[in-house]
Amino acid sequence: MTLRARNLRWSRGGHLVLDGVTIDPAPGETIGLLGPNGSGKSSLLRLLSGIAEPDLGRVLLDDNDIRQLRRRHIARRVAMVDQHADTEVDITVIDVVRLGRIPHRGLFGGDESADARAVEDALAHTGMTEHAHRLWHTLSGGERQRAQIARALAQQPDELLLDEPTNHLDIQHQLDILSLVAELPLTSYIALHDLNLAAMFCDRVVVLDRGCIVAAGRPAKVITETLVERVYRVRVAVTLDPGTGYPTVTYRPQTV
Repeated sequence: MTLRARNLRWSRGGHLVLDGVTIDPAPGETIGLLGPNGSGKSSLLRLLSGIAEPDLGRVLLDDNDIRQLRRRHIARRVAMVDQHADTEVDITVIDVVRLGRIPHRGLFGGDESADARAVEDALAHTGMTEHAHRLWHTLSGGERQRAQIARALAQQPDELLLDEPTNHLDIQHQLDILSLVAELPLTSYIALHDLNLAAMFCDRVVVLDRGCIVAAGRPAKVITETLVERVYRVRVAVTLDPGTGYPTVTYRPQTV
């Protein structure tokens, strides 16, 4: 079993944000959440993490309604990386990553050797080992993002939620991070804008538009010229790479 959405409906300030969203991933799948700004991707991640509660429907973690679970239990299973993270305290990278171990500490502390191994592995996976003792405010935007992903990995979760994790990264680190996430033995939900990256690294994609799911399935079946034009309001050419079978999206200039 894994983290699932069942008929989620959510409003904020009288505005309907999500309506009837159901997602049922297989354990270990990488699910790409696609859609234009305002389509509900970030809001869906907030519901899946338990940060917000739906008006209707349920988020299930191993068939248990997430609202009935203690925050510490959720934090041991589900890790989330937001789009933007900052702090006024100039702490080191390794201290940021160590925050991921808090859910594993009890009243009398935790297993220090297990904590150290988890932090070391998370830094290595994200290419941040040599930056471990740098101060937060000396990092570039991409380095901060990698530090936050390392913090999430240090939680050793079963479910990983990432909101635009590659926004501030160069091409090499975009590929490195998404390759890492796709290979992890856990279920991941990744909100993405780049359709080509989604096609390369996601087992399935879910396309949201105005809070509703308008398409879902394998990237090669879902990412079509018709779908992209209808949802994103742009003209594209979509071709299948003969070697990989991935759809490749090429944007066409708009004619006047």
